[in-house]
Amino acid sequence: MADDSRDMTSRPSPDALLEKAKAEARGRLKIFLGAAPGVGKTYEMLLSGRAKITDGVDVVVGVVETHGRRETQALLDGFEIIPRVEVDYKGRALEEMDLDAILRRRPGLVLVDELAHTNAHGSRHPKRYLDVKELLERGIDVYTTLNIQHVESLNDVVSQITRIRVRETVPDSIIDLADDVEIIDLTPDDLIKRLHDGKVYVSKTAERALTNYFTPGNLTALRELALRRTAQRVDDQLLTHMQAHAISGPWAAGERVLVSIDHHPRSASLVRYAARMASRLRAPWAAVYVETNRSISLTEAQRDTIAATLRLAEQLGGEAITLPGREVAEELLRHSASNNVTHIVIGSPKIGSWRDWSRRSVSYDLIRKAGDISVHVISGSEVDGPAANRGVKVAPSPSPFQLRGYALATLYVAIALGFCVILDQVLDVRNLALVFLMAVLASAVTQGLRPALYSCILGALAFNFFFLTPRYTLTISDPESVLAFFFFLGVAIIASNLTATVQRQAFAARQRARTTEDLYLFSKKLAGTGTLDDVLWATAFQLASMLKLRVVLLLPEHGTIAVRAGYPPDDTLDDADIAAARWAWEHNHAAGRGADTLPGAKRLYVPLRTGRTAVGVIGLDSDRREGPLLTPEQQRLLDALADQAALAIERVQLVADVDRAKLAVEADRLRSALLTSISHDLKTPLAAIMGAAGTLRDYLETLPHEDRVDLLSTVIDESERLNRFIVNLLDMTKIESGAMEPNYALHYGGDIVGSALRRAEKILNRHRAEVQIPVDLPMVKVDPVLFEQVLFNLLDNAAKYAPDCSAIRLEAWADIDNIVFRVMDEGPGIPPADLERVFDTFYRVRKGDQVRAGTGLGLSICRGFVEAMGGTIAAGNRTDRQGAVFTIRMPRPNDVPKLDELK
Repeated sequence: MADDSRDMTSRPSPDALLEKAKAEARGRLKIFLGAAPGVGKTYEMLLSGRAKITDGVDVVVGVVETHGRRETQALLDGFEIIPRVEVDYKGRALEEMDLDAILRRRPGLVLVDELAHTNAHGSRHPKRYLDVKELLERGIDVYTTLNIQHVESLNDVVSQITRIRVRETVPDSIIDLADDVEIIDLTPDDLIKRLHDGKVYVSKTAERALTNYFTPGNLTALRELALRRTAQRVDDQLLTHMQAHAISGPWAAGERVLVSIDHHPRSASLVRYAARMASRLRAPWAAVYVETNRSISLTEAQRDTIAATLRLAEQLGGEAITLPGREVAEELLRHSASNNVTHIVIGSPKIGSWRDWSRRSVSYDLIRKAGDISVHVISGSEVDGPAANRGVKVAPSPSPFQLRGYALATLYVAIALGFCVILDQVLDVRNLALVFLMAVLASAVTQGLRPALYSCILGALAFNFFFLTPRYTLTISDPESVLAFFFFLGVAIIASNLTATVQRQAFAARQRARTTEDLYLFSKKLAGTGTLDDVLWATAFQLASMLKLRVVLLLPEHGTIAVRAGYPPDDTLDDADIAAARWAWEHNHAAGRGADTLPGAKRLYVPLRTGRTAVGVIGLDSDRREGPLLTPEQQRLLDALADQAALAIERVQLVADVDRAKLAVEADRLRSALLTSISHDLKTPLAAIMGAAGTLRDYLETLPHEDRVDLLSTVIDESERLNRFIVNLLDMTKIESGAMEPNYALHYGGDIVGSALRRAEKILNRHRAEVQIPVDLPMVKVDPVLFEQVLFNLLDNAAKYAPDCSAIRLEAWADIDNIVFRVMDEGPGIPPADLERVFDTFYRVRKGDQVRAGTGLGLSICRGFVEAMGGTIAAGNRTDRQGAVFTIRMPRPNDVPKLDELK
């Protein structure tokens, strides 16, 4: 066996060889990984690219962002740069990497900056890393850069550290795909100095970054994340290299812990010890159970202990592994050598029966053969095993006695007897025993051990009675026949035992494969569900189909527990069932039928547990009205299904919690902005009105006529301004509450434009209004009141930012699918960083002192009204001169009546 094990570990791993073959068939990927912006990733990538050019490699630049850094810009000189392609997005021309041009050029190496970048809408791939994957699949090597905060699995950790949620992420599989990961490291002090020197951002941006993101604590934590993620990738590469080249471990470049478990209750304490050791070493760990031939004879309680211990390992963050094998020590060492395990934890030997005295302990064999692997022999505690009584009575397993099996065994012996009667004329009597042996083997293969042993005895008696002299008696006179009889009986018993063992192993393997496949399909189905109802329906159906029981699922609602799904559909529970379900949920323990608590209920209720708490309850019922519901094997299957379902339910609930938290944060932000706006935008016109009205009251008789007119005009103007603000608040409330119901009708756009211009006459009195509306403009299907308010708000916004005597232009035209309205001004324009935010509620673009203040609601109302009417609105900057431009696109109606129909 030892030789066989050495042969297995001396052969390369097929999986590692397959991974190596895939890597050789594609281009090579090198990632320059940094802890934060500004550490020099792009600079180092360009230096490496120059080195490759010196080596004769055909290198091109796909996309490199210099961010205005002179040193980086200087390094670009001498590179062949593939021109970027322009992509039109909401009226703006965005530049993206030209993937098709690179593929046509087919360089040896392409430099691609900012791997986590999101491509403009309309590009072939939504993310730049997908562009990189296509380049690799075409056999082109890629150098790229990435910051640690963009790694998907670390997104939440980075958000906790920096208080900033990064939206652009890259899946971890991209890092796992990389052939090389080079960490570009700078100490926090050096990076902060670069910020102060203006080598990362411009001065104002650098000040904000130093305050919010680039603090020494943040940078130190991000640096540790980057180093650890790189070390993890290097460790995976080392393991793959060892497996591909059949190198027997361990290579103690990194620590790995393995704990061996068995059916003893102390295995739980061994798992906890291994978890503590792995935590101290910051190492991955696994709990391994080796399934040998002796595993078939384990009791159901012992099988429960093994299953519970493996579940405990998964709950503590380890990997649960079951390995088939003949000898535990040999299989553990083989697995350890192929997976670079450095520490093995095992329980001290327990002498429990006379069989244990006849063989060496597993711990002895491990210590003797472990080599460089450290073996930790732990006594363990049997007090707190994980497979404690669940409080649920189990149904008896099907009786092993099956009359059909013994009947078939008798038939096989009878058939063998018939053949022997025929062959007795030509064969020696001792050869006839082989025919009976075939009957024994047939019984063992098809019916199991006990019918096979029965056929042994029956065949031996038939062989003696019919063929050994004196015939037709059970006595044997010939000494040679006595020897042949007992040898036949011994060989038959041994052969039937071995054959039945193989048959049981094959049956167990088929059952395990079927269960594993069902669990895999179930987990795959759960992974593809996005709503709680889908998860509950999939869980109820899977439980019912695999356990052959009726299932209901209950979840907490408003302080109680309620039925949310069932298969077959059922939502009726009597008082006893409701009490049992509530007790199971509140105490995280089984209750109801067959349980120690509230056994009078119709169903058995089992809590759905996660590492945090109980998330729900499973109710089980069957047509059999009395007795326990589940066999021990079904209980273990229920545990596996319930664990997966609980995690899926918790995942959906956590997503909902995150969404609710986002809404709460947004509501708080809106509330704060509303209070700020009210305190300023209500107070300012009210103060002006009160001041003008007070002056008129106190000095009406002494004021000149012109001053009285000015004061009255102030009262009117500020009242109109206050009225507009209140109207905007009411409109925003309608939009937020979803109560906006447009009153659609067909209208000529020029009429609505004219009405909006008349309303805005006072606002535009210091500007030139230019209107270009074609007389043949098609009718547009809108709510005229809402659309007029949209145009009025856009004109009001343009008047705020455009200088006096400048032109505000409003034009309209029709294209194939839309009727387009555009409002343009000659103001300073919109900063590029604000183009996507100008439509946010209460958001105001920073403006000069001469620009009158706004509420931050006007443009948000424009977007809400336009989208409610089925259109789109976009902000941009003019290309012919300075100024902002707002473009509205309304769908061109298909049901415009003809002129003769109107007549």
